[in-house]
Amino acid sequence: MRSDRSRQRESAVKRIALVVRQRRKRLGVTQQALAQMAGCGLMFVYNIEHGKPSLRFDKLLDVLEVLGLELVVTTGNSGPRVVAARP
Repeated sequence: MRSDRSRQRESAVKRIALVVRQRRKRLGVTQQALAQMAGCGLMFVYNIEHGKPSLRFDKLLDVLEVLGLELVVTTGNSGPRVVAARP
């Protein structure tokens, strides 16, 4: 049985994946173009969009910046939250 923390983490990873994919598509950018603009590999972008739970944090921030998104960290017991910037 998975812990609440594990479920919250998995949920946050899935939300990040969804937000990144939706934003990229809304901007009309391919995964390849996003990878080039963010200075990372195509596989890294693919891994973000498919919810890989372990990624290089610095590269994730690079991708979010290119997409005009930011990661917001808050305190509290409700677990990680994903907040997307408005287009």
